[in-house]
Amino acid sequence: MLKENAHAPIWFNVGEASGDLHGAELMKQLREREPCLRFTGMGGPAMGALGFETRYDMGLISLVGITEILGGLPRILLLLRRIRLAFMAVRPRAVVLIDCPEFNFRVARMARELGIPVYYYISPQLWAWRPKRVEFLREHVRRVVCILPFEKDFYARHAMDVEYVGHPLMDVLPLERLDAMAVDENLVGLLPGSRTREVSTLLPEFAKAARLLREKRPGLRFVIVRAPGMDAERLRSLWGSDIEVEIVGPEARYETFRVCSMMLAASGTVTLETALIGTPVVVAYRVSALSALMGRMLIRVPHISLPNLIAGREVYPELVQERATARQLAAAATVWLDSPDALASVRRDLAGLRSMVGEPGAAARAAAIILDDLASLD
Repeated sequence: MLKENAHAPIWFNVGEASGDLHGAELMKQLREREPCLRFTGMGGPAMGALGFETRYDMGLISLVGITEILGGLPRILLLLRRIRLAFMAVRPRAVVLIDCPEFNFRVARMARELGIPVYYYISPQLWAWRPKRVEFLREHVRRVVCILPFEKDFYARHAMDVEYVGHPLMDVLPLERLDAMAVDENLVGLLPGSRTREVSTLLPEFAKAARLLREKRPGLRFVIVRAPGMDAERLRSLWGSDIEVEIVGPEARYETFRVCSMMLAASGTVTLETALIGTPVVVAYRVSALSALMGRMLIRVPHISLPNLIAGREVYPELVQERATARQLAAAATVWLDSPDALASVRRDLAGLRSMVGEPGAAARAAAIILDDLASLD
């Protein structure tokens, strides 16, 4: 079946903006090795710009907490049924999953039942919660490719060998050019997230925090970095009109991160982007009360942001749930804005993170792992 299917497309399943970017980089590297490769499945605009055939938009599974997932369950079950039918019709050469374990584990099961090889790129964060699901990966996935330095040891403790390739952001970020840009000490950046619910929850608090900061520092200016697919007018409606704010698109995000003196940001991959660029961030996160309760019972790590997890200590302040308020956000920002020495200290810590996330070439190494394994099946 595999030889007969050698010219079938590779199916990607991606569920959020960061996965879309990583998927696009992996597509480029797969095509470097096999120029005639075709790709289809669930993705976003970055993958679409490279010729990805988007059968399902990644926004269909853009959910946050446990209760939010439960609320969307009927729609998700229907989507899974459609993906199974698509697998049967397309018979993809392979399925590549990127993060989003709650959805992608079900996709992995379907693909395995149909005899389609499955590869997991951007390993799911099982080390944070539900480590017993390693057994599922061992049974259903041919290769797990991880990008964080501590993940290989985690899997080894659970008797599973995985591939560590380093972090793909080291290929995406134009660090030499960004390092040459000057920082504007009066500019504060805002990253309210990429999902509708988290933006609706966090951006009003960011706006209130901005008002508090402006009371003592009238010269401060604010810029919101809009996530892919997020409507700018929606952001303005949540911000209010009493404080001027600039909104920049995702295409200018890295340059904007660099010139900001500091930022307020929703927890997510973007916190690692800012860390590698060298910009201090106050991290905020909120989910529903029930999701938070269940999270406290299940999550097994001391931090929620990747820079802190990689560093093994709190480099970025983390304000979670009831602490993610305007007053506490403003207080954390004030510590840095009042002290150039404190900001400089954080920037030195962030410079050290670059050496901890691996050398450039992660996507190329992942592409080689996938295609070499597929070749072994022919």
